[in-house]
Amino acid sequence: MSVLEATELYRFFHIGDDEVVALRGVTIMLDAGEFAALRGPSGSGKSTLLACLSGIDEPDGGMVSVLGERMTRRPEPERARLRARHLGLLMQSGNLFEHLTVRANIRLQMQISGCDRPDEIDGLIGRLGLDGLADALPIHLSGGEAARAGLAAALAAKPAILLCDEPTAEVDAITEQRVIDCLIEICRGGTAVLIVTHSSALAERADRIIDFRDGDIVHG
Repeated sequence: MSVLEATELYRFFHIGDDEVVALRGVTIMLDAGEFAALRGPSGSGKSTLLACLSGIDEPDGGMVSVLGERMTRRPEPERARLRARHLGLLMQSGNLFEHLTVRANIRLQMQISGCDRPDEIDGLIGRLGLDGLADALPIHLSGGEAARAGLAAALAAKPAILLCDEPTAEVDAITEQRVIDCLIEICRGGTAVLIVTHSSALAERADRIIDFRDGDIVHG
């Protein structure tokens, strides 16, 4: 069953008199329990696609629906409600509140989603190799640690859909495998997972590889 559907997404950006086409009629569906890797060169529109799929950004054309509910052309409070109920989101930056510890960031996401389970926080932190960092502020984390803390926050509410942008970009090979194992585990539990990545190790474990170029899907 498709839990995320996007049809004919277009996104344009204007810089002075120039128009940049970031998305060119993208159509994509993601099924429950599917692990998909989205690959493509830098600047091809992958991050823009994730922003539109999550309702962080509004496409200029097309429609996105999440578990049968329309995300596009809805007021921000409605999009925020859908994100809180159904989506886990990890972008390349800005995933953590700087004044909150790792533990507090994860707890906040649980509370926002309405499923507060503080007893599960330590287990989630441990699964992502963040032992000893629960009480650290984001400013004291490395890039890779911050990404994994952001991923922990994204997973905190056990979302139906997880969208991630380069979750393993700044980690070593052993830590990358740990993150991939975690992603596959939650995917096998029914969560639909879409990962933007340049990692061949991550792509090799995906159920489906989607190749993206010049604002559209060329394969997958």
